[in-house]
Amino acid sequence: MTNATMEETQETREQLAEACRQRAAQYGFISRLFRKEITSELLDELHGLHYRVHTGNDNIDEGYRLIATYLSGIWDNTITELAADYMRTFFGHGYSGHAAAYPFESIYTNEKRLLMQGARDEVLALYRAAGLDKKDDWKEGEDHIALELEYMQVLALRTANALEVGDERQATTLLKSQLNFLDDHLYAWAPLLAIDMKRFSQTDFYTGLAFLMEGFLEEDVELLEDILEE
Repeated sequence: MTNATMEETQETREQLAEACRQRAAQYGFISRLFRKEITSELLDELHGLHYRVHTGNDNIDEGYRLIATYLSGIWDNTITELAADYMRTFFGHGYSGHAAAYPFESIYTNEKRLLMQGARDEVLALYRAAGLDKKDDWKEGEDHIALELEYMQVLALRTANALEVGDERQATTLLKSQLNFLDDHLYAWAPLLAIDMKRFSQTDFYTGLAFLMEGFLEEDVELLEDILEE
């Protein structure tokens, strides 16, 4: 291998590592918005962000537009309004299986729309195989959308770390694991969750989050497929 080829390989690894870090940051950002109601501190942080206008993905663009529009009109009761919409969107007024955009994979992959079904057991096994465990203060099922997004965040960061030390075999294994998880779990149900979020949410913030998540996952599936085909 010539010096030029080695430099090109190193540059490619660095670019891919940076892309994985950016992916991890976006997974973490979206996961955070799903995890619990918006706090005043998070609202201030969100209000200070710059939201891209033209990303090349219509769903992401619409998501950012709706979120930015909502945040441009915050008022004294915004925290209360968002908390109410969070509960209404994701939990409704009681559980029936069809009364809200329940943020659990089991609901969307089980004919009876029941909680704590096979999908939960499968993702829990994957988390444990990756050396991950939920925090003691987390009381929801392991197939909650926030945890599945966070799992992808962790794998993306591990991929970046592997690339930075030149471990391409480990990086490839991790990338395949991410694409498999999207195919088998996250992307198999998150678009359905997004549809329900658009139906039940009453603020542009959570409607925007639905578009943002849907668009980002679309892009990430395509990106991983392209990387692994090379």
